[in-house]
Formats: sequence, C-alpha cells, structure tokens
Amino acid sequence: VDLSHLSPEERWRVEHALMHAKHRGHEAMHAEMVLILIATLVVAQLLLVQWKQRHPRSYNMVTLFQMWVVPLYFTIKLYWWRFLVIWVLFSAVTAFVTFRATRKPLVQTTPRLVYKWFLLIYKMSYATGIVGYMAVMFTLFGLNLLFRIKPEDAMDFGISLLFYGLYYGVLERDFAEMCADYMASTIG
Repeated sequence: VDLSHLSPEERWRVEHALMHAKHRGHEAMHAEMVLILIATLVVAQLLLVQWKQRHPRSYNMVTLFQMWVVPLYFTIKLYWWRFLVIWVLFSAVTAFVTFRATRKPLVQTTPRLVYKWFLLIYKMSYATGIVGYMAVMFTLFGLNLLFRIKPEDAMDFGISLLFYGLYYGVLERDFAEMCADYMASTIG
C-alpha cells in the first residue's frame, strides 16, 4: 500500500489500523502474559520479604551493591555523562570513607569523618529533592511560563533533581548504616 500521497494524520490512521489488524486475535495471549507477570511479581515479592526476614545482612549487602552498580550500566549505555561524573565522585569519596570505617583498629578521627560525610550527603540530597519537588509543582501550576521556560524542560529539570535526591539519599543511608555497623562492631 502506497501511503506517500496521504497526509501525515491519514497515514498514521492507516498504519494504526494495520497494526490492529495484524494483532487481532492475540488478546488471550496478552492476558496470559499479564497474569504471568503479576504472578511472577507476587512470588518475587514474597521471596524478597522472606530473604530480608531470614538473612537481613546479606539482603542489605546485595541490594546496596545492586543499587550502587546497576545504574552504572545504564549510565554508560545511554551516555548520561552528568550522572556518571556525580556517581564517580560520590563513589570515590564514599569508598574512602567506607574503607576507613572498616579498618581495625579504628582510627580515632574516623567516626567524625563518617558522620560528617554522610550528614553532608544527606543535606545535599534532601535539598536537591526539595528543589526538584518545587520545580515539578511550579511547572504543574504554570509558574515556569513566567520565566519563559518550556514545560518539558522545567519538568525534566524537576524530575531529574527528584531522582538525584532520592537515589543518593537512599544510597547514602544504606552506606551510613553499613559503616555504623562496622564501627560499632570494631569498638565493641
């Protein structure tokens, strides 16, 4: 079928109708796929809850490692250089602080270093999240138009800041908990 003589809107309608005709009769298969997905999610959730209850230390270590490393794959694959630079800086300093917190004997200044670093990250991630939330809300209320900022750009900015605040806040909390556990066991 030659669609070149049609307007873009008519071409889209014809392509959409062809797509529906091609997928006619697959409703049962799609319903089965959705049911399998829901069952898998329920079973996975039950297994994760049981793992967390029975072996909390290994659960925390594995989830922390995955939360720390998995975004690196997507960052490199999708060329998100800003996230990669921030991740590398955060990882380098956090690795140093974690290294110091896990040494035996514990250096006298290490608890202060650990506290200061994670307090700084907490404050920065909290402020970043608040600014991101405000940017999203201001965009929803149309205040971005006062500054001649496109709604897409303002929303992207707000959601990015919300993500950064949430991601580094949760990651920081888990690392701080791990370092505190190591230091407490070292001190006795």
